[in-house]
Order: sequence, then structure tokens, then C-alpha cells
Amino acid sequence: MQVFKCDHCSQPVYFDNTHCLKCQNKLGFDADQLKMVSMHLHEDGTLTESISGKGYQYCSNQQYGVCNWVIPYENPDKFCIACSLNRIIPDLSKPEYLSRWKVIELAKHRLIYALLRWGFPIIPKSVDYERGLAFNFKSDSAMPDGQRVMTGHANGLITMNIAEADDVEREMARNNMDEVYRTVLGHFRHEIGHYYWERLIEGTDILPKFRELYGDERYSYQEALNHYYKNGAPADWNQNYISAYATMHPWESWAETWAHYMHMVDTLETAYSYGLSIDPQIARKLEVKTAVIDQNAYFCKDFETIYQLWLPLTFTMNSLNRSMGAKDLYPFVINAKVKEKLKFIHEVIHGVS
Repeated sequence: MQVFKCDHCSQPVYFDNTHCLKCQNKLGFDADQLKMVSMHLHEDGTLTESISGKGYQYCSNQQYGVCNWVIPYENPDKFCIACSLNRIIPDLSKPEYLSRWKVIELAKHRLIYALLRWGFPIIPKSVDYERGLAFNFKSDSAMPDGQRVMTGHANGLITMNIAEADDVEREMARNNMDEVYRTVLGHFRHEIGHYYWERLIEGTDILPKFRELYGDERYSYQEALNHYYKNGAPADWNQNYISAYATMHPWESWAETWAHYMHMVDTLETAYSYGLSIDPQIARKLEVKTAVIDQNAYFCKDFETIYQLWLPLTFTMNSLNRSMGAKDLYPFVINAKVKEKLKFIHEVIHGVS
């Protein structure tokens, strides 16, 4: 995520801010320009951009405090491109569900930001049912006979159990699943990986290359699922996969690796926006990696450059976390096989594969 600023007073602002603390102007994210716009609120309730005078309106979900994206005034749409993808939302009469929805929407908006950053078309299922994208956010209480909502993807429909937005529930699930990392944003990045496998890999001439790296996806998914939950991951999984769950089936290996690539690129964009350079004091005497993060990873065509910037950044992030007595922010190791898989995803996204 890049660093934003208020167009009116140049105060640094965050992606989810709705007003500038310095000049008190209204703020909103314009998905067409991929920028925060500073707006004057007029007595009649209309909003105009500080610089150009362009008219805007907030997405209708702004009334619930879950969206700060804006739509040009002449656009008849009531929902921004991110919120237009919603098919089912939680029961907002329950305050705790509204709180969870806020967490979910912030993560989902970050996901859509990344896709727009790559120039990917965002097509709602309401426009193209076969190839479009949609989201269901559901609670277990809405299910019959004590059934649970399963987070997952099916033909462009991403379903999330809103319990994932509760820190305690999510940590319990992480421990039960023996995972080193589990976040709402991570779920979205994983599930969107499944969606883009269907859009970018299935039925294309790069499918053989996918199978060479990830395995043959024609292997029964249900059989793979049963085997994984009965036997777990192989003992040597970390020599070929980014996570234990990635061993379950080639589709899951792809989705886990896709999510990881999104982690890398978005975090590196943040580092680039802050002008970070990493030059450990011991680097002069020992072979310790340094980095000047002077490229935006979203637009970097060379995967090796991204990889070489990523390693020293992760060492730094983990060191800072340990200084605060926290767990490693980046509890992963990129082995040689995973590096090949990440490079393949990079090349698919940038159209060079």
C-alpha cells in the first residue's frame, strides 16, 4: 500500500481515512485515479474536490462506516467498485456483526486496490455471472442445523465466515489448524488466487507449465482434502511449499503462493513509499543483505529484483517485531521451489510467461 496525502494541505493520510486531521477536509479514495482526494463539504451536502472542483459522492456503504471510496457525481452508481461486488452482507442489526463487517471491508478494499494497481478488470457477477466476481459474508447463526459457514471460493464467488474478523476466533482457528499466519487480508488474497487460476491458467497454453511447477490439478480435490486432514502435510513440506496447507492439492499450492506474492508486492510498495533503505551496521564486515527499495514492486517486471529487495526487508521486519517482544511478522522461508512458483505467478500477472 502506498502512502497517501491530503491534496489540500499535504498532510500524510491513511488509506481508510475519511477526513484530514490537519485541514478538516473530507477524504475519499478515487478508484479511477487510485488516489485519495481531498474534498470540501458544502452546506447543501455536496462534495467537490479541493483542487479541481470535481463533484463526488461517497459510496452508499459509507453510512455504515465501512467504506470511504468515492464515485464521480455524474456516475449513477450508488456503490463503489469494491462494494458493488457484495452479494450477501451480515445482519447489521447486530452491532458485533457490523464491527466484523468493518474489518472485512477494510481488508477487501485493500485487495481490490491491489488488483486495480495491476490494471486487472474488476467485473461484478451482476454484470457477468460466468466470469465475474462476488462476495458473501455470512455468519454461522444464519446456517441451518448447526452447520458452519466455510470460507472458500467457487466459480468467482468468495464466501467468508465473519468469525474470521474476530481476533479471538481467528487466533483459535489458527492454533487449531497449526498455522503460522492467518489474517482476513490473507484469506482474501488466497481466495482471489483461486479466482485468477480460472481466469489466467485454466484452458490456456501455460497450463502445462503450471502442472510442471504445482502438480496436476486433475487429481481429485475431495480425495486430496480427505488425505490432508487425515494425514497432514509431509514432514519435508517446507522444502517445496510455502505452507503446510499448500501441500493439499495443486490448486491450494497455487492459491497459497499467489497470496504470498501479493504479501510481498504490497509490503514492498509500502516500503518504497516510505523511502526505506536497509544497510545493517554489520554488513560491512559480514555477508548481510542490504537493499535500497527504490522501485515500486507493483510495476517491477524483474522478479529477481523483487526477491532481492524482499529478503532484507523481512529480516528487518522480524527484528523490529522481536524488539517489541512480538512474534516474527514474517514467519516464512522461501525455498528454491517456492521461488520458482512465485516467479511463475509474477510472469503470469505481467504477461511475460
